[in-house]
Amino acid sequence: MPIPKRPFRDSALFYAGVAIVVVAIVGLTGGDLMVAIPLALGCFLIATGYAWWKFRQRIRLDEERESS
Repeated sequence: MPIPKRPFRDSALFYAGVAIVVVAIVGLTGGDLMVAIPLALGCFLIATGYAWWKFRQRIRLDEERESS
């Protein structure tokens, strides 16, 4: 599967959207936003960081393959 044109931006936007949807659902269902917001932020940071780390690994691997 090819790497997207802007993988870092795309992954950040995707996980931000997921976090916003989670907070919106919690808010609409009467849940505790003081718990949902930090939890969604933490999940966003972990997921985005992991995605960026994996993309960097894959980009380096592709560059090593091209140079050899």
